[in-house]
Amino acid sequence: MNGEIVYWLSDSLYLNITNRCTNECYFCFRRYWNGISGFKLKLAQEPSIKQVIKCLERHISRRWKEIVFCGFGEPTIRLDCILEVTKWIKRHYPSLRVRLNTNGHAFLINPNRDVIKDLKEAGIDAVSVSLNGHDEETYNKVCKPIFKDAYKSVIEFIRKAKNESLDVEVTAVEIPEIDISKIRDLALKFNAKFRVREYIPCFY
Repeated sequence: MNGEIVYWLSDSLYLNITNRCTNECYFCFRRYWNGISGFKLKLAQEPSIKQVIKCLERHISRRWKEIVFCGFGEPTIRLDCILEVTKWIKRHYPSLRVRLNTNGHAFLINPNRDVIKDLKEAGIDAVSVSLNGHDEETYNKVCKPIFKDAYKSVIEFIRKAKNESLDVEVTAVEIPEIDISKIRDLALKFNAKFRVREYIPCFY
């Protein structure tokens, strides 16, 4: 049985469009769990754009605070899906906020695309960028990215997103390896919001 494409937490509706990721963060609970809050998020196969929209039609309404691209993978691996689904949302629910949760590798994943421009033109309102490392060495140790220059690219993604006036939030998981204060300072440097995410142990 395939996992859920659409799930919800509190007043946000989430879209789980891929399980592929360009990081292998040691703390990521997708490595140990099948889902969260009763929703199974391990996908047997990735949904088509039409399937995502069909699921949205069943669950979307104005009662949601926002729609969020966030599941058991890195959404920008499927950039065209993000763009087309966002356009559909904005056509039918123009006032509904759409957010992208990302590891910030989009420029490396989509090297020949103007990713930030595409996201903004499609209607993405906000991006939440996970930056789990206060420097390149720590980031590589914690996140184990498949790309050599991943850390620098994440910083560039944050900078360009702010320059395009997207609502940018930088997040970091509270783990011993990370100097949270340095990541907070970096977010402030770009005039971005900052949020500490609680570490959820995968073993008890």
